[in-house]
Amino acid sequence: MTALIQTIDTADGPFTMLVDEEQRVLASGWTAVHDDIIHRLAVKYRPAEMREGETDAASAVRAYYAGDVAAIGTVAVRQHGTDMQRTGWDALRRIAPGEPLTYAEFATALGSPSAVRAAASICARNAPALFVPCHRVLRSDGSLGGFAWGLDVKESLLAHERAPR
Repeated sequence: MTALIQTIDTADGPFTMLVDEEQRVLASGWTAVHDDIIHRLAVKYRPAEMREGETDAASAVRAYYAGDVAAIGTVAVRQHGTDMQRTGWDALRRIAPGEPLTYAEFATALGSPSAVRAAASICARNAPALFVPCHRVLRSDGSLGGFAWGLDVKESLLAHERAPR
């Protein structure tokens, strides 16, 4: 498989997207370092070849940062994981912008109210950041919790999504 990789500038810094031949986002995040993105994927799922190029996802990211916070939900993604992880990643895409859940609420939404650690693990293993908005899950006390791309980025994304449109 030959994948495309593209880095664009955003208000939160450089944002890099890795997409497959069908323009599905495999991995993404706030970095210009390609290896940081590639290493979000298990070795067996990394593309054999990669080249820089224009991705369809870039226009959705630009629209998101311009105020259309729903634009990222239209982008196709591809993730490999367990059934529970895939269910969780799908559920993350249904969290409305500006309406974050706690890890406990997210676990309940997955049908496993006591599986808070598993819910947090689903967020941590999410490769296509922004498109699968794991940043919309907070600690039970409302604090940010973790985020692979830094708490400053998570806080900025949440504030952007709370802003009146």
